Amino acid sequence: MTDTEWSLPDDTDAVRDVLVSWYEDDHRTFPWRETDDPYAILVSEVMSQQTQLGRVVEAWDAFLDRWPTVEALAEADRSGVVGFWTSHSLGYNNRAKYLHEAARQVTSEYGGEFPETPEELENLQGVGPYTANAVASFAFNEGDAVVDTNVKRVLYRAFDVPDDDTAFEEAASELIPEGASRVWNNAVMELGGVACEKTPACDAAGCPWREWCHAYETGDFTAPDVPTQPTFEGSRRQFRGRVVSVLREYDELPLPKLGPRIRVDYGGDHGEEWLRGLLSDLESDGLVETERDEENDAWVAQLRR
Repeated sequence: MTDTEWSLPDDTDAVRDVLVSWYEDDHRTFPWRETDDPYAILVSEVMSQQTQLGRVVEAWDAFLDRWPTVEALAEADRSGVVGFWTSHSLGYNNRAKYLHEAARQVTSEYGGEFPETPEELENLQGVGPYTANAVASFAFNEGDAVVDTNVKRVLYRAFDVPDDDTAFEEAASELIPEGASRVWNNAVMELGGVACEKTPACDAAGCPWREWCHAYETGDFTAPDVPTQPTFEGSRRQFRGRVVSVLREYDELPLPKLGPRIRVDYGGDHGEEWLRGLLSDLESDGLVETERDEENDAWVAQLRR
């Protein structure tokens, strides 16, 4: 552990299961997610460095049409590869040179078969730890936890992991299910790209980690790459987070007891009707359930298990 204390939720199995289910139910479609070809995945990873994914899709398709296999790229004239890179505005030309050289290494040193582990993949020209791990994960399901800017943001907000590279690596490694790097790394990066962007879309994207999320509970959505705190004081999102936080402490609570724990001025315009609206939102999101206690003539709320 790092010097700064932090911890993941006790029910990490539930944390893992809901994220994978959320991802498998619905996620953005990118062509490199539909293949386990390490060559095609390497091309996508190199192209995606500091380039918008929408632009990468078109360039990736065109690149593979022109050089469909690692052998084809290895045999290509380097000037043609660099020219393609420039014409598609894919960033530094050195990336094209390194990709071309890596293809030559695969064919000359590995007999056309890609190495499968992150450690071996790092032997390829221009392939650093992140890219090696991504290819190992998405092509061979043999990777470790991927930790990029989006993943750091998710861990920082959801589990209050400090802004420290070692802490992020430890948290990501502790969370990843054994033997499931392909689906897990796709899922956690999807979470950062869809629900936990710099401007969060917790409810709109149906973030599966809201029940445990520190930022959702407190309304503080700052992160290492989000230095300014959005104004959530008094917002419905902040109060929904408080509902989840309070209900985590109790098996169930009747609304007359829940309300004052959510806001000190509970009553009037912010009385039971207002609280029922928050609970309705949370019920729609699958986080909370309510039922009528006829004996005590009150509605009761609890977290959905």
